Amino acid sequence: MEATRSSRSRGAEVLTSDKTRQRQFCTFYVEGLCFGIGVREVQEVIRYQEMTRVPLAASVVRGLINLRGQIVTAIDLRRRLGLADRADAAESLPMNLVVRTDDGVVSLLVDEIGEVVEVDEDSFERPPPTLEGVARELVRGVYKREGSLLLVLDTARAVSVTRS
Repeated sequence: MEATRSSRSRGAEVLTSDKTRQRQFCTFYVEGLCFGIGVREVQEVIRYQEMTRVPLAASVVRGLINLRGQIVTAIDLRRRLGLADRADAAESLPMNLVVRTDDGVVSLLVDEIGEVVEVDEDSFERPPPTLEGVARELVRGVYKREGSLLLVLDTARAVSVTRS
């Protein structure tokens, strides 16, 4: 039997029978990069929803969606990360990764949803000092995985936007 503790900063912590500590993340992709958010921060994943544009909102705010009667702000992670908009926007609609924050529920618009993964806590590293700009602000750290890296998104910072 596994015991689970919560850690908002880097996912749900799982203590396995051999006493190794692992963390669980919901993974998603933006511009081919694999990001993760702690499973306990994720409320749900839903297909693209029609949005109502908000005049004078920050450019990263794509609009508002009606999620079963609850109005939720949709933030485009491509724009938040300083990446280009989808070239084939009409053919490839983003997915909504709905997350819980201290300020309420927010939808993060991502290219693709991955899976829930468990990573060994020992494989975590802080971002290197050479990482600068928005990436430095939004990436909490990196987990080394077989053949890839998992970038841990700082959800609180990702949803904190100012008008630009």
